Amino acid sequence: MSTTTIYPAKRIITMNPNRPVVEAVAVRDGRILGAGSVKELQTWGDFEVDDRFIDKFILPGFVEGHCHVSAGSLWRFAYVGSHSCTGPNGKIWSPVKCLEDLIVRIREATPDKPTAYVGWGFNPASLTGFSCSRQDLDRVSLEYPVVVLHASLHIASVNTKALEIAGYLRQGIDHEGIPLGPDGLPMGELRGPDAMHRVTEFLGLNGLMLSADEQGIRTFGQLCVRNGVTTAADLANPLDADATNALLRIGNEEDYPVRIVSMLRLLNASPEGVVRRAVELRDLGSDQIRFGFIKLVLDGSLQGFTARLRWPGHYNGAPSGMWYTAPEQITEILSRALEAGVGVHIHTNGDAATELALDCMQVALKKSPCLGHRFTIQHAQLATQAQFARMRELGLCVNLFVNHIYHWGEFHRKETLGPERAERMDACASALAERVPLAIHSDAPVTPLSPLFTAWCAVNRVTDTGRVLGEAQRISVHQALSAITLGAAYTLNLDGECGSIESGKRADLAILSEDPTEVEPMGLKDVGVVGTVQNGRVFLN
Repeated sequence: MSTTTIYPAKRIITMNPNRPVVEAVAVRDGRILGAGSVKELQTWGDFEVDDRFIDKFILPGFVEGHCHVSAGSLWRFAYVGSHSCTGPNGKIWSPVKCLEDLIVRIREATPDKPTAYVGWGFNPASLTGFSCSRQDLDRVSLEYPVVVLHASLHIASVNTKALEIAGYLRQGIDHEGIPLGPDGLPMGELRGPDAMHRVTEFLGLNGLMLSADEQGIRTFGQLCVRNGVTTAADLANPLDADATNALLRIGNEEDYPVRIVSMLRLLNASPEGVVRRAVELRDLGSDQIRFGFIKLVLDGSLQGFTARLRWPGHYNGAPSGMWYTAPEQITEILSRALEAGVGVHIHTNGDAATELALDCMQVALKKSPCLGHRFTIQHAQLATQAQFARMRELGLCVNLFVNHIYHWGEFHRKETLGPERAERMDACASALAERVPLAIHSDAPVTPLSPLFTAWCAVNRVTDTGRVLGEAQRISVHQALSAITLGAAYTLNLDGECGSIESGKRADLAILSEDPTEVEPMGLKDVGVVGTVQNGRVFLN
Protein backbone atom coordinates (compact mmCIF):
# COMPACT_ATOMS: atom_id res chain seq x y z
CA MET A 1 0.00 0.00 0.00
CA SER A 2 1.24 3.51 -0.83
CA THR A 3 2.29 5.76 2.00
CA THR A 4 0.02 8.61 2.99
CA THR A 5 1.49 12.09 3.37
CA ILE A 6 -0.30 14.38 5.80
CA TYR A 7 0.16 18.13 5.33
CA PRO A 8 -0.86 20.16 8.38
CA ALA A 9 -1.27 23.90 7.87
CA LYS A 10 -2.21 26.96 9.86
CA ARG A 11 -5.61 26.87 8.16
CA ILE A 12 -7.03 24.99 5.20
CA ILE A 13 -10.04 26.43 3.37
CA THR A 14 -11.54 23.52 1.48
CA MET A 15 -14.46 25.06 -0.51
CA ASN A 16 -16.29 21.92 0.61
CA PRO A 17 -19.45 23.05 2.46
CA ASN A 18 -19.47 19.87 4.54
CA ARG A 19 -16.04 20.67 6.00
CA PRO A 20 -15.22 24.26 5.06
CA VAL A 21 -12.13 24.63 7.28
CA VAL A 22 -9.72 21.90 8.45
CA GLU A 23 -6.23 21.65 9.92
CA ALA A 24 -4.67 19.04 7.61
CA VAL A 25 -5.01 17.27 4.28
CA ALA A 26 -3.87 13.71 3.55
CA VAL A 27 -2.54 12.80 0.09
CA ARG A 28 -2.04 9.35 -1.39
CA ASP A 29 -1.22 8.44 -5.02
CA GLY A 30 -1.80 11.99 -6.20
CA ARG A 31 -5.28 12.21 -4.70
CA ILE A 32 -6.81 13.65 -1.56
CA LEU A 33 -7.37 10.84 0.87
CA GLY A 34 -9.09 13.07 3.37
CA ALA A 35 -9.26 16.51 4.96
CA GLY A 36 -9.70 16.99 8.70
CA SER A 37 -7.66 16.79 11.87
CA VAL A 38 -4.25 15.15 11.92
CA LYS A 39 -5.60 12.60 14.39
CA GLU A 40 -8.43 11.63 12.05
CA LEU A 41 -6.19 11.33 9.03
CA GLN A 42 -3.70 9.08 10.81
CA THR A 43 -6.32 6.35 10.99
CA TRP A 44 -5.94 5.63 7.26
CA GLY A 45 -2.83 3.53 7.95
CA ASP A 46 0.89 4.11 7.32
CA PHE A 47 1.62 7.81 7.06
CA GLU A 48 4.28 10.46 7.22
CA VAL A 49 3.73 14.04 8.30
CA ASP A 50 5.20 16.75 6.08
CA ASP A 51 5.10 19.97 8.09
CA ARG A 52 6.64 22.32 5.52
CA PHE A 53 3.28 24.16 5.28
CA ILE A 54 2.63 24.26 9.03
CA ASP A 55 2.67 28.08 9.09
CA LYS A 56 0.96 28.51 5.69
CA PHE A 57 -2.60 28.59 4.42
CA ILE A 58 -3.96 26.13 1.87
CA LEU A 59 -6.76 26.51 -0.64
CA PRO A 60 -7.78 24.30 -3.55
CA GLY A 61 -5.44 24.80 -6.48
CA PHE A 62 -6.73 27.74 -8.50
CA VAL A 63 -8.48 26.97 -11.78
CA GLU A 64 -7.84 29.61 -14.44
CA GLY A 65 -10.91 29.21 -16.64
CA HIS A 66 -9.75 31.39 -19.51
CA CYS A 67 -6.16 32.08 -20.44
CA HIS A 68 -3.73 31.12 -23.20
CA VAL A 69 -0.60 28.99 -23.07
CA SER A 70 0.88 31.65 -25.35
CA ALA A 71 1.18 33.77 -22.19
CA GLY A 72 4.41 31.84 -21.71
CA SER A 73 5.72 32.55 -25.21
CA LEU A 74 5.23 36.30 -25.20
CA TRP A 75 7.65 36.84 -22.33
CA ARG A 76 10.56 36.52 -24.77
CA PHE A 77 9.48 39.89 -26.22
CA ALA A 78 9.16 43.36 -24.72
CA TYR A 79 6.29 43.86 -22.28
CA VAL A 80 4.80 47.29 -23.01
CA GLY A 81 1.63 47.25 -20.90
CA SER A 82 0.32 50.22 -18.95
CA HIS A 83 0.37 48.43 -15.58
CA SER A 84 3.27 46.76 -13.79
CA CYS A 85 3.52 43.03 -14.38
CA THR A 86 5.52 40.20 -12.81
CA GLY A 87 7.22 37.82 -15.22
CA PRO A 88 7.66 34.06 -14.82
CA ASN A 89 11.07 34.55 -13.21
CA GLY A 90 9.72 37.02 -10.65
CA LYS A 91 11.02 40.15 -12.38
CA ILE A 92 8.65 43.10 -12.04
CA TRP A 93 8.24 45.04 -15.30
CA SER A 94 7.37 48.70 -14.85
CA PRO A 95 4.43 50.15 -16.78
CA VAL A 96 4.69 51.95 -20.11
CA LYS A 97 2.88 55.26 -19.72
CA CYS A 98 3.80 57.21 -22.86
CA LEU A 99 4.97 56.73 -26.41
CA GLU A 100 8.59 57.51 -25.48
CA ASP A 101 8.52 54.74 -22.84
CA LEU A 102 7.24 52.29 -25.43
CA ILE A 103 9.94 53.10 -27.97
CA VAL A 104 12.73 52.85 -25.40
CA ARG A 105 11.35 49.60 -23.92
CA ILE A 106 11.16 47.85 -27.31
CA ARG A 107 14.67 48.93 -28.26
CA GLU A 108 16.20 47.91 -24.94
CA ALA A 109 14.45 44.53 -24.75
CA THR A 110 15.37 43.47 -28.29
CA PRO A 111 18.62 41.59 -29.10
CA ASP A 112 21.47 43.47 -30.77
CA LYS A 113 20.93 41.67 -34.08
CA PRO A 114 17.15 41.55 -34.49
CA THR A 115 15.06 40.25 -37.34
CA ALA A 116 12.12 42.20 -35.96
CA TYR A 117 11.09 44.31 -32.98
CA VAL A 118 8.09 42.96 -31.07
CA GLY A 119 6.21 44.34 -28.08
CA TRP A 120 3.09 43.01 -26.37
CA GLY A 121 0.51 44.10 -23.84
CA PHE A 122 0.15 47.55 -25.43
CA ASN A 123 -2.75 49.57 -24.03
CA PRO A 124 -3.31 52.59 -26.29
CA ALA A 125 -6.02 53.87 -23.94
CA SER A 126 -3.22 54.86 -21.58
CA LEU A 127 -1.47 57.12 -24.13
CA THR A 128 -2.49 60.57 -25.29
CA GLY A 129 -4.30 60.20 -28.58
CA PHE A 130 -5.13 56.53 -27.98
CA SER A 131 -3.07 55.35 -30.95
CA CYS A 132 0.37 54.46 -32.20
CA SER A 133 0.93 55.11 -35.91
CA ARG A 134 3.35 53.53 -38.35
CA GLN A 135 5.34 56.78 -38.28
CA ASP A 136 5.63 56.51 -34.49
CA LEU A 137 6.99 52.96 -34.77
CA ASP A 138 9.33 53.96 -37.57
CA ARG A 139 11.27 55.67 -34.79
CA VAL A 140 12.09 52.21 -33.46
CA SER A 141 13.35 50.99 -36.82
CA LEU A 142 13.05 51.73 -40.53
CA GLU A 143 15.11 48.68 -41.47
CA TYR A 144 13.22 45.95 -39.62
CA PRO A 145 9.51 45.28 -39.05
CA VAL A 146 8.12 46.54 -35.75
CA VAL A 147 4.98 44.89 -34.37
CA VAL A 148 3.27 45.99 -31.17
CA LEU A 149 0.54 43.58 -30.08
CA HIS A 150 -2.29 45.28 -28.22
CA ALA A 151 -3.27 43.77 -24.89
CA SER A 152 -6.42 42.27 -26.41
CA LEU A 153 -4.34 40.46 -29.08
CA HIS A 154 -7.13 41.46 -31.48
CA ILE A 155 -5.17 44.45 -32.79
CA ALA A 156 -1.55 45.16 -33.76
CA SER A 157 0.24 48.43 -34.44
CA VAL A 158 3.03 48.12 -37.00
CA ASN A 159 5.65 50.26 -38.70
CA THR A 160 6.09 51.07 -42.38
CA LYS A 161 8.44 48.12 -42.98
CA ALA A 162 5.89 45.66 -41.60
CA LEU A 163 3.16 47.09 -43.84
CA GLU A 164 5.51 46.80 -46.80
CA ILE A 165 6.26 43.14 -46.02
CA ALA A 166 2.53 42.40 -45.77
CA GLY A 167 1.80 44.07 -49.09
CA TYR A 168 -0.34 46.70 -47.39
CA LEU A 169 1.75 49.77 -48.20
CA ARG A 170 -0.34 50.82 -51.17
CA GLN A 171 -3.36 52.86 -52.16
CA GLY A 172 -6.83 51.45 -52.61
CA ILE A 173 -7.06 49.01 -49.68
CA ASP A 174 -10.70 48.50 -48.69
CA HIS A 175 -10.75 46.46 -45.47
CA GLU A 176 -12.62 47.32 -42.26
CA GLY A 177 -9.65 46.13 -40.23
CA ILE A 178 -7.08 48.36 -42.00
CA PRO A 179 -7.89 52.04 -41.36
CA LEU A 180 -6.35 54.52 -43.80
CA GLY A 181 -4.73 57.88 -43.21
CA PRO A 182 -5.23 61.15 -45.10
CA ASP A 183 -2.63 59.99 -47.65
CA GLY A 184 -4.73 56.93 -48.51
CA LEU A 185 -2.16 54.56 -47.00
CA PRO A 186 -2.68 52.35 -43.93
CA MET A 187 -2.13 54.21 -40.67
CA GLY A 188 -0.37 51.21 -39.13
CA GLU A 189 -3.17 49.72 -37.04
CA LEU A 190 -4.39 46.25 -38.03
CA ARG A 191 -7.71 45.26 -36.48
CA GLY A 192 -8.75 41.64 -36.19
CA PRO A 193 -7.01 38.35 -37.05
CA ASP A 194 -7.72 38.66 -40.77
CA ALA A 195 -5.95 42.02 -41.06
CA MET A 196 -3.09 40.99 -38.76
CA HIS A 197 -2.43 37.61 -40.35
CA ARG A 198 0.03 38.58 -43.10
CA VAL A 199 2.33 40.38 -40.69
CA THR A 200 2.13 37.93 -37.80
CA GLU A 201 2.50 34.92 -40.09
CA PHE A 202 5.61 36.37 -41.76
CA LEU A 203 7.24 36.94 -38.37
CA GLY A 204 6.27 33.52 -37.01
CA LEU A 205 4.04 35.06 -34.36
CA ASN A 206 0.83 33.19 -35.19
CA GLY A 207 1.98 29.96 -33.59
CA LEU A 208 3.36 31.75 -30.53
CA MET A 209 0.17 33.78 -30.08
CA LEU A 210 -2.16 30.77 -30.35
CA SER A 211 -0.40 27.55 -29.44
CA ALA A 212 3.03 28.41 -27.99
CA ASP A 213 6.23 26.47 -28.63
CA GLU A 214 8.18 24.23 -26.25
CA GLN A 215 9.83 27.13 -24.46
CA GLY A 216 6.48 28.91 -24.15
CA ILE A 217 4.69 25.86 -22.73
CA ARG A 218 7.39 25.42 -20.10
CA THR A 219 7.35 29.13 -19.20
CA PHE A 220 3.57 28.95 -18.89
CA GLY A 221 4.01 26.22 -16.28
CA GLN A 222 6.28 28.55 -14.29
CA LEU A 223 3.65 31.29 -14.43
CA CYS A 224 1.03 28.91 -13.09
CA VAL A 225 3.08 27.83 -10.07
CA ARG A 226 3.95 31.44 -9.27
CA ASN A 227 0.24 32.25 -9.15
CA GLY A 228 -1.21 29.15 -7.49
CA VAL A 229 -2.79 27.72 -10.64
CA THR A 230 -3.02 23.94 -10.92
CA THR A 231 -5.52 23.73 -13.81
CA ALA A 232 -5.68 26.17 -16.72
CA ALA A 233 -7.96 26.46 -19.74
CA ASP A 234 -6.03 27.27 -22.92
CA LEU A 235 -8.86 28.94 -24.74
CA ALA A 236 -7.89 29.26 -28.40
CA ASN A 237 -5.46 26.79 -29.90
CA PRO A 238 -5.43 25.61 -33.53
CA LEU A 239 -4.29 22.21 -32.18
CA ASP A 240 -2.64 21.07 -35.37
CA ALA A 241 -0.42 18.01 -35.14
CA ASP A 242 2.65 19.94 -33.95
CA ALA A 243 0.80 21.94 -31.30
CA THR A 244 -1.05 18.87 -30.04
CA ASN A 245 2.08 16.73 -29.84
CA ALA A 246 4.02 19.47 -28.04
CA LEU A 247 1.31 19.85 -25.39
CA LEU A 248 1.07 16.11 -24.84
CA ARG A 249 4.82 15.56 -24.72
CA ILE A 250 5.61 18.41 -22.33
CA GLY A 251 2.40 18.34 -20.32
CA ASN A 252 2.80 14.66 -19.51
CA GLU A 253 6.34 15.05 -18.22
CA GLU A 254 6.73 14.02 -14.61
CA ASP A 255 7.60 17.51 -13.45
CA TYR A 256 5.14 19.58 -15.50
CA PRO A 257 3.13 21.47 -12.87
CA VAL A 258 -0.28 22.25 -14.39
CA ARG A 259 -3.24 20.46 -15.97
CA ILE A 260 -4.18 22.13 -19.26
CA VAL A 261 -7.59 22.03 -20.90
CA SER A 262 -6.86 23.09 -24.47
CA MET A 263 -9.72 24.25 -26.67
CA LEU A 264 -9.80 24.00 -30.45
CA ARG A 265 -10.12 27.40 -32.14
CA LEU A 266 -12.34 27.50 -35.23
CA LEU A 267 -9.93 28.48 -38.01
CA ASN A 268 -10.59 27.82 -41.69
CA ALA A 269 -12.69 24.72 -41.03
CA SER A 270 -16.30 23.76 -41.62
CA PRO A 271 -18.62 23.23 -38.63
CA GLU A 272 -18.62 19.52 -39.40
CA GLY A 273 -14.84 19.47 -39.64
CA VAL A 274 -14.17 21.35 -36.41
CA VAL A 275 -16.54 19.14 -34.39
CA ARG A 276 -15.01 16.01 -35.91
CA ARG A 277 -11.52 17.25 -35.02
CA ALA A 278 -12.60 18.02 -31.44
CA VAL A 279 -13.87 14.45 -31.06
CA GLU A 280 -10.59 13.06 -32.42
CA LEU A 281 -8.60 15.20 -29.99
CA ARG A 282 -10.74 14.18 -27.03
CA ASP A 283 -9.54 10.62 -27.43
CA LEU A 284 -5.88 11.74 -27.41
CA GLY A 285 -6.02 13.46 -24.05
CA SER A 286 -4.51 12.46 -20.73
CA ASP A 287 -4.94 13.43 -17.09
CA GLN A 288 -2.69 16.44 -17.54
CA ILE A 289 -3.74 17.48 -21.05
CA ARG A 290 -7.47 17.55 -21.77
CA PHE A 291 -9.16 18.13 -25.13
CA GLY A 292 -12.73 17.91 -26.41
CA PHE A 293 -13.74 21.58 -26.41
CA ILE A 294 -14.27 24.17 -29.15
CA LYS A 295 -13.72 27.93 -28.85
CA LEU A 296 -15.94 30.25 -30.91
CA VAL A 297 -15.20 33.97 -31.26
CA LEU A 298 -18.19 36.15 -32.14
CA ASP A 299 -16.80 39.69 -31.86
CA GLY A 300 -13.68 41.65 -30.93
CA SER A 301 -12.64 43.66 -27.86
CA LEU A 302 -14.27 46.53 -26.00
CA GLN A 303 -11.08 48.56 -25.63
CA GLY A 304 -10.31 48.13 -29.35
CA PHE A 305 -13.82 49.26 -30.36
CA THR A 306 -14.27 45.93 -32.19
CA ALA A 307 -16.86 44.44 -29.80
CA ARG A 308 -20.45 44.40 -31.05
CA LEU A 309 -22.72 46.64 -28.97
CA ARG A 310 -26.48 47.00 -28.98
CA TRP A 311 -28.06 50.43 -29.28
CA PRO A 312 -26.92 53.10 -28.42
CA GLY A 313 -23.51 51.79 -29.46
CA HIS A 314 -20.22 53.38 -28.47
CA TYR A 315 -20.39 56.28 -26.03
CA ASN A 316 -17.99 58.39 -28.11
CA GLY A 317 -19.81 57.67 -31.37
CA ALA A 318 -17.19 55.29 -32.78
CA PRO A 319 -18.40 52.91 -35.53
CA SER A 320 -19.90 49.55 -34.61
CA GLY A 321 -17.57 46.65 -33.90
CA MET A 322 -16.75 43.56 -35.94
CA TRP A 323 -18.37 40.16 -36.36
CA TYR A 324 -15.86 37.30 -36.44
CA THR A 325 -18.20 34.36 -37.10
CA ALA A 326 -21.39 34.17 -39.20
CA PRO A 327 -24.65 33.41 -37.28
CA GLU A 328 -25.55 30.38 -39.40
CA GLN A 329 -22.12 28.89 -38.76
CA ILE A 330 -22.48 29.45 -35.00
CA THR A 331 -25.80 27.63 -34.83
CA GLU A 332 -24.53 24.68 -36.82
CA ILE A 333 -21.42 24.27 -34.70
CA LEU A 334 -23.45 24.45 -31.48
CA SER A 335 -25.93 21.89 -32.75
CA ARG A 336 -23.27 19.46 -33.97
CA ALA A 337 -21.29 19.86 -30.73
CA LEU A 338 -24.37 19.11 -28.63
CA GLU A 339 -24.94 15.92 -30.60
CA ALA A 340 -21.28 14.86 -30.30
CA GLY A 341 -20.88 15.69 -26.60
CA VAL A 342 -18.22 18.31 -27.34
CA GLY A 343 -18.04 21.37 -25.08
CA VAL A 344 -18.22 24.85 -26.60
CA HIS A 345 -16.97 28.10 -25.08
CA ILE A 346 -18.22 31.23 -26.83
CA HIS A 347 -16.33 34.54 -26.79
CA THR A 348 -18.63 37.57 -26.64
CA ASN A 349 -17.68 41.01 -25.37
CA GLY A 350 -20.47 43.29 -26.49
CA ASP A 351 -24.10 42.78 -25.50
CA ALA A 352 -25.11 42.37 -29.16
CA ALA A 353 -22.68 39.47 -29.46
CA THR A 354 -24.03 37.91 -26.26
CA GLU A 355 -27.58 38.24 -27.59
CA LEU A 356 -26.56 36.52 -30.83
CA ALA A 357 -24.93 33.68 -28.88
CA LEU A 358 -28.10 33.19 -26.85
CA ASP A 359 -30.30 33.23 -29.95
CA CYS A 360 -28.08 30.67 -31.71
CA MET A 361 -27.96 28.48 -28.59
CA GLN A 362 -31.74 28.51 -28.33
CA VAL A 363 -32.10 27.33 -31.95
CA ALA A 364 -29.37 24.68 -31.52
CA LEU A 365 -31.00 23.25 -28.38
CA LYS A 366 -34.35 22.94 -30.14
CA LYS A 367 -32.64 20.93 -32.86
CA SER A 368 -30.31 18.97 -30.56
CA PRO A 369 -31.66 18.86 -26.98
CA CYS A 370 -28.98 18.10 -24.39
CA LEU A 371 -29.10 18.22 -20.61
CA GLY A 372 -26.02 19.28 -18.68
CA HIS A 373 -24.01 20.55 -21.65
CA ARG A 374 -22.32 23.35 -19.63
CA PHE A 375 -21.55 25.43 -22.72
CA THR A 376 -19.99 28.66 -21.46
CA ILE A 377 -20.19 32.30 -22.53
CA GLN A 378 -16.71 33.77 -22.12
CA HIS A 379 -16.18 37.46 -21.24
CA ALA A 380 -19.87 38.53 -21.66
CA GLN A 381 -18.75 41.89 -20.36
CA LEU A 382 -21.97 43.76 -21.02
CA ALA A 383 -24.44 40.97 -20.32
CA THR A 384 -27.68 42.30 -18.84
CA GLN A 385 -29.83 40.82 -16.10
CA ALA A 386 -32.23 39.59 -18.79
CA GLN A 387 -29.38 37.92 -20.67
CA PHE A 388 -28.19 36.17 -17.51
CA ALA A 389 -31.74 34.90 -17.03
CA ARG A 390 -31.66 33.49 -20.56
CA MET A 391 -28.29 31.84 -19.84
CA ARG A 392 -29.81 30.03 -16.88
CA GLU A 393 -32.80 28.93 -18.96
CA LEU A 394 -30.50 27.59 -21.69
CA GLY A 395 -28.21 25.77 -19.24
CA LEU A 396 -25.23 28.02 -19.99
CA CYS A 397 -22.36 28.97 -17.69
CA VAL A 398 -20.60 32.34 -17.76
CA ASN A 399 -16.95 33.26 -17.23
CA LEU A 400 -16.65 37.02 -16.70
CA PHE A 401 -13.57 39.07 -17.58
CA VAL A 402 -13.73 41.12 -14.39
CA ASN A 403 -10.09 42.25 -14.65
CA HIS A 404 -11.37 44.85 -17.12
CA ILE A 405 -12.74 46.89 -14.21
CA TYR A 406 -9.21 47.70 -13.07
CA HIS A 407 -7.33 47.75 -16.36
CA TRP A 408 -9.83 49.56 -18.60
CA GLY A 409 -12.67 50.69 -16.34
CA GLU A 410 -11.89 54.40 -16.62
CA PHE A 411 -11.47 54.16 -20.38
CA HIS A 412 -14.78 52.36 -20.80
CA ARG A 413 -16.50 54.92 -18.59
CA LYS A 414 -15.17 57.83 -20.64
CA GLU A 415 -14.94 56.41 -24.17
CA THR A 416 -16.60 53.11 -25.01
CA LEU A 417 -19.63 52.72 -22.72
CA GLY A 418 -20.31 55.82 -20.63
CA PRO A 419 -20.88 55.96 -16.86
CA GLU A 420 -24.09 53.90 -16.62
CA ARG A 421 -23.16 50.88 -18.73
CA ALA A 422 -19.62 50.80 -17.34
CA GLU A 423 -21.08 50.19 -13.87
CA ARG A 424 -22.73 46.94 -14.99
CA MET A 425 -19.70 45.56 -16.81
CA ASP A 426 -18.75 42.03 -15.75
CA ALA A 427 -21.81 41.79 -13.54
CA CYS A 428 -20.86 39.00 -11.16
CA ALA A 429 -23.62 39.79 -8.67
CA SER A 430 -26.27 39.69 -11.40
CA ALA A 431 -24.99 36.35 -12.68
CA LEU A 432 -25.15 34.85 -9.19
CA ALA A 433 -28.57 36.36 -8.56
CA GLU A 434 -29.83 34.58 -11.67
CA ARG A 435 -28.14 31.34 -10.51
CA VAL A 436 -25.84 31.14 -13.51
CA PRO A 437 -22.71 29.02 -12.78
CA LEU A 438 -19.96 31.64 -12.50
CA ALA A 439 -16.23 31.73 -13.16
CA ILE A 440 -13.94 34.76 -13.47
CA HIS A 441 -10.69 34.98 -15.40
CA SER A 442 -7.60 36.88 -16.53
CA ASP A 443 -7.47 35.99 -20.26
CA ALA A 444 -3.68 36.02 -19.81
CA PRO A 445 -1.69 37.39 -21.56
CA VAL A 446 -4.38 40.06 -22.10
CA THR A 447 -4.10 40.78 -18.37
CA PRO A 448 -1.61 39.07 -16.06
CA LEU A 449 -2.28 35.54 -14.86
CA SER A 450 -3.19 35.93 -11.18
CA PRO A 451 -6.43 34.41 -9.82
CA LEU A 452 -6.11 36.28 -6.54
CA PHE A 453 -5.95 39.58 -8.44
CA THR A 454 -8.99 38.50 -10.46
CA ALA A 455 -10.84 37.70 -7.23
CA TRP A 456 -9.76 41.12 -5.88
CA CYS A 457 -11.31 42.78 -8.93
CA ALA A 458 -14.63 40.98 -8.40
CA VAL A 459 -14.72 41.82 -4.69
CA ASN A 460 -13.67 45.48 -4.89
CA ARG A 461 -14.44 46.62 -8.47
CA VAL A 462 -11.81 49.36 -8.25
CA THR A 463 -10.36 51.04 -11.33
CA ASP A 464 -6.70 52.01 -11.62
CA THR A 465 -7.63 55.51 -10.37
CA GLY A 466 -9.27 54.10 -7.22
CA ARG A 467 -12.86 54.66 -8.35
CA VAL A 468 -15.42 52.00 -7.34
CA LEU A 469 -17.14 51.12 -10.62
CA GLY A 470 -20.44 49.33 -10.07
CA GLU A 471 -20.70 48.86 -6.32
CA ALA A 472 -23.93 46.86 -6.71
CA GLN A 473 -21.99 44.20 -8.65
CA ARG A 474 -19.44 43.53 -5.91
CA ILE A 475 -19.38 39.97 -4.59
CA SER A 476 -18.04 38.51 -1.34
CA VAL A 477 -14.54 37.11 -0.87
CA HIS A 478 -15.96 33.60 -0.50
CA GLN A 479 -17.97 33.96 -3.73
CA ALA A 480 -14.88 35.21 -5.56
CA LEU A 481 -12.72 32.36 -4.24
CA SER A 482 -15.41 29.92 -5.32
CA ALA A 483 -15.36 31.44 -8.82
CA ILE A 484 -11.60 30.78 -9.19
CA THR A 485 -11.86 27.23 -7.85
CA LEU A 486 -15.10 25.23 -8.05
CA GLY A 487 -16.82 27.72 -10.36
CA ALA A 488 -14.13 27.56 -13.01
CA ALA A 489 -13.80 23.78 -12.60
CA TYR A 490 -17.53 23.43 -13.25
CA THR A 491 -17.28 25.22 -16.61
CA LEU A 492 -14.60 22.70 -17.65
CA ASN A 493 -16.55 19.65 -16.43
CA LEU A 494 -13.82 19.09 -13.85
CA ASP A 495 -15.67 19.89 -10.63
CA GLY A 496 -15.73 16.16 -9.81
CA GLU A 497 -11.92 16.14 -9.91
CA CYS A 498 -10.72 19.50 -8.62
CA GLY A 499 -11.87 22.85 -7.27
CA SER A 500 -12.28 21.76 -3.64
CA ILE A 501 -10.28 19.84 -1.04
CA GLU A 502 -12.21 16.68 -0.29
CA SER A 503 -11.72 12.94 -0.36
CA GLY A 504 -11.33 11.43 -3.81
CA LYS A 505 -10.37 14.56 -5.71
CA ARG A 506 -7.00 15.34 -7.24
CA ALA A 507 -4.43 16.58 -4.76
CA ASP A 508 -4.35 20.08 -6.23
CA LEU A 509 -3.53 22.78 -3.66
CA ALA A 510 -2.55 26.45 -3.62
CA ILE A 511 -0.12 27.28 -0.79
CA LEU A 512 -0.48 30.85 0.46
CA SER A 513 1.38 33.03 2.94
CA GLU A 514 -1.81 34.59 4.36
CA ASP A 515 -5.45 33.66 4.81
CA PRO A 516 -7.35 35.39 1.96
CA THR A 517 -10.56 35.31 4.00
CA GLU A 518 -8.97 37.24 6.88
CA VAL A 519 -7.10 40.03 5.08
CA GLU A 520 -8.86 43.28 4.25
CA PRO A 521 -10.65 42.94 0.89
CA MET A 522 -8.31 45.51 -0.68
CA GLY A 523 -5.38 43.32 0.37
CA LEU A 524 -6.63 40.20 -1.38
CA LYS A 525 -4.46 40.69 -4.47
CA ASP A 526 -1.33 40.99 -2.32
CA VAL A 527 -1.62 37.60 -0.61
CA GLY A 528 1.60 35.77 -1.40
CA VAL A 529 1.67 32.46 -3.27
CA VAL A 530 4.30 30.09 -1.85
CA GLY A 531 3.72 27.39 -4.45
CA THR A 532 1.37 24.58 -5.43
CA VAL A 533 0.72 20.91 -4.99
CA GLN A 534 -0.51 19.39 -8.25
CA ASN A 535 -1.53 15.76 -8.49
CA GLY A 536 0.31 15.29 -5.21
CA ARG A 537 3.60 16.79 -6.47
CA VAL A 538 5.02 19.81 -4.66
CA PHE A 539 6.19 22.89 -6.62
CA LEU A 540 7.59 25.85 -4.69
CA ASN A 541 8.40 29.36 -5.91
